[in-house]
Amino acid sequence: RLRALGALADRLDIPVVATGNVHYHRPERHRLQDVLVAIRNRTTLDGSHGSRRANSLFHLASPTEMAVRFETRPDSLAATLRIAERCRSFDLTEDLGYQFPDFEGSARGEAIETLAAVCLSELTHRYEPGSAHEHDAEERLHKELKLVDMHGLAGFFLVYRDILELAREVATDLRGDAPRTHANLPPGRGRGSSVSSIICYLIGLSNIDPVKADLFLGRFLNEAIRNVPDIDLDFSRDIREELILRVYRKYGADHVGLVCTFPSYRLRSAVREIGKALDLPQGEIEKLAKLAEHRSALGLREEIQRIPEFENRLGAPLWKALVEVAEDIAGLPRHISQHVGGMIISSRPLIEMVPLEPAAWEGRVLCQWDKDSCEDAGFIKIDFLALGMLSLVEDAVDLIADKTGVPPDLSRIDFEDEAVYERICSGDTVGMFQVESQAQIQMIRRVRPRNLEDLAIQVAIVRPGPIVGGAVNQYVRRREQLRADPAFKVPYDHPLLADALGETLGVVIFQDQVLRVSQALAGFTDGQAEELRRAMSRKRSRDALRSHWDEFREGAVANGVDEATARTVFTKVVAFSEFGFPKSHAAAFGLLAFQSAWLSHYHPTEYYVALFNNQPMGFYSLDAIGRDALRHGVKVLLPDVNASRVKCSCEGGALRVGLGFVRNWGVEVAERVAAERERRGPYLSLVDFLRRTPASLKRPAIENLIWVGGFESLGLSRRELLWQAGLWLGPESDPNRTGGRDDHPQTELALGAPYEGLVFPGLDAPDRLVAEYRMLRFAASLHPLSLVRDQLPLDTVTSGRFADLPQNAIVWVAGIVTARQRPVTAKGYVFVMLEDESGPISVIVKPRVYERNRSTVRTEPFILVRGRLQKDGTTMNVLASQVESLRMAPLVSDEQLHGSLPDTLEYWNNRQASAFRYLTALRQTPPGIKNFG
Repeated sequence: RLRALGALADRLDIPVVATGNVHYHRPERHRLQDVLVAIRNRTTLDGSHGSRRANSLFHLASPTEMAVRFETRPDSLAATLRIAERCRSFDLTEDLGYQFPDFEGSARGEAIETLAAVCLSELTHRYEPGSAHEHDAEERLHKELKLVDMHGLAGFFLVYRDILELAREVATDLRGDAPRTHANLPPGRGRGSSVSSIICYLIGLSNIDPVKADLFLGRFLNEAIRNVPDIDLDFSRDIREELILRVYRKYGADHVGLVCTFPSYRLRSAVREIGKALDLPQGEIEKLAKLAEHRSALGLREEIQRIPEFENRLGAPLWKALVEVAEDIAGLPRHISQHVGGMIISSRPLIEMVPLEPAAWEGRVLCQWDKDSCEDAGFIKIDFLALGMLSLVEDAVDLIADKTGVPPDLSRIDFEDEAVYERICSGDTVGMFQVESQAQIQMIRRVRPRNLEDLAIQVAIVRPGPIVGGAVNQYVRRREQLRADPAFKVPYDHPLLADALGETLGVVIFQDQVLRVSQALAGFTDGQAEELRRAMSRKRSRDALRSHWDEFREGAVANGVDEATARTVFTKVVAFSEFGFPKSHAAAFGLLAFQSAWLSHYHPTEYYVALFNNQPMGFYSLDAIGRDALRHGVKVLLPDVNASRVKCSCEGGALRVGLGFVRNWGVEVAERVAAERERRGPYLSLVDFLRRTPASLKRPAIENLIWVGGFESLGLSRRELLWQAGLWLGPESDPNRTGGRDDHPQTELALGAPYEGLVFPGLDAPDRLVAEYRMLRFAASLHPLSLVRDQLPLDTVTSGRFADLPQNAIVWVAGIVTARQRPVTAKGYVFVMLEDESGPISVIVKPRVYERNRSTVRTEPFILVRGRLQKDGTTMNVLASQVESLRMAPLVSDEQLHGSLPDTLEYWNNRQASAFRYLTALRQTPPGIKNFG
């Protein structure tokens, strides 16, 4: 083949280049490549035999091997070397010719003048003459404009302003005259370090006053920045999707592309996909994937050795191969995906600079470079992020306006409202933004935030950076000491850190504090601090961070700091390579957290309706959210064919579940059913409903609505309605029919037949519960534990009794699992949120107990826990010593059992069948459980 290609090139006088058909870099990796081919073809190794390479020769050949392979064409090897030399001198940032579209094509001088004029005009509105922050704001603006001019960024900021104006147009088009358009709700909000910029504040990219909040600018903009700063904007979901399309239209489809990401193989995905390729038993592979704890596939060997059911498998060849291939595949890209919000806009067509492919959504293009590669090439990435909480807030504002006639202005609520802070500090935060996780609830009860500054710290502290850096416990203890003794003196690792760390009580919590610490302790310049920040911002940062230690130590010693102290501080700095928030980002999220808490506290019905309608989001399932709503006086009403809208709605002080929440009901069909009811009046009977609704609404969907009581307002029981549906629709309707249902005269006769002798009992409580879980995925009628409470062990207590029990009491508790967490920073502890009829139960499982009960903790939806009750003020936890599946208590003692064996066994069997069988049924369709970590 090579000779034929060479001859063709000679005949056409075309130069030849030596290259290889490379599929892996070393010969021993051919097995991994075979497995990847099987995975790509969704089959086993045997099934992909015809698609796999025949041997291990498709590796990256050495220079010697290439010389032998192309010994007859030395000119091809020389051509390869020439190309390599050209690549060596190629500069992506210069030679690609990328250029960000300047503001309306204006000159640089005109852009800075325009930006300054816009900012100065807005400055007089935001900072009235004589106000407390007027002078500082003017100085801050002058400093920022000088930096912007120095780096030639005025056009960049003005393009962002244009994009925000485009977002306002989108909001107007989508919202029309909705109340939210009159409630001072901006179409988007800034997040990240850009919130620290007064320019961003004045041109509408942020709604946090950086002067009042004392936000550090250097994380976003300084004299030494090498790249264009990031400006991240959050939008509600519908605005973001339409805004992306408008940007394509404004700048041209050839000039806009979405940034990609490369999700890599982790342990669970590796186990599932490699296991299928090796044709291992599917059930065992799935069980191993569910029980495994490691994120990295490199930990599979350790996981198998720790799980009793699998510890003896490593001797089997296929299981040994599973581990070896998993270790090879760890960290490799699994597929290409779309970045959550990143876009590239270019003045030149992108196809001339970066490889592209069609995105999954029509009308969009995906760049085949991730954000780091785009940054390396000098591309400017803009971020439009969809934030579900913004959609929720907008929906809640509309619902409140529907009830009161006036939309609340969330920019003018009392941000020092004691009642709202008491609600937050109690840990009653399910469904609230950023403060609803178990870790947040545990900490918030101890820290007790009282203002937006405290909330910003609260949002930032439960992150890997502060946790690994040892900041969390120190901050909590110092906060408690200050509350007990206002004269308490906060200790610092060194007095030079007092200014940088004063607001966080001497510990590093915000990412920008890393820059301030390095400048205060080691005398870093803006440029050195920026290099340190860049090293922290990438996954591959550990080696880069270590390289900064020498500079840090030398600078600290020059400032009179001993090396031991310098090392201690630098270790805390390095911890932030694990991820931490800048203060500006935490301030933006803290504000939204308070607004969500205010809405939840003062307008619970509207808030829970909006929360239902904007799932999925947050830590909890609809099942848990619905019962939390009930605890706050908001009743959840089941779907009703004559009352429900497509989405959930407010009905008095209750939440009415929407038709679109019923299994097998699509949004389009639900809209047509609701529109028909609005146009021609309520449905009078099941027959009337079937005649007036589209045939695309199939029998399973109709029966699902019947099962959850959707037609009970018509006066018939669910069983009778199901019987009628069976007669009317028949067992086999034509799936291709698109007309109405009036073409079934034979069922008219069937319905007309007498059936007065038939008895249709209603569904009992357990049947209703199972129906709700299966058709809605949550229960509205009762709590599952209420079915079996009287059959649980006698010493099982409800969460409502905790306040009456002493510290360290040994208790049994039972509940439905609503969330599980095993953070990598928690030293092996597992946090499980249970819920019984009285409320939530926080369970902490020690590593030893977890390993003994791993399968139950990770997979059971209903569990029984024995443990020690720990009480610390308002915080109450159960420290588990035993975890098991929910079971019934013995009904009789051993003496009674032996005394009357037949009667007792009959009683036992009847009792067991009465309620626990329904929990068994629920295990087939378990309530939604959010698993993290």
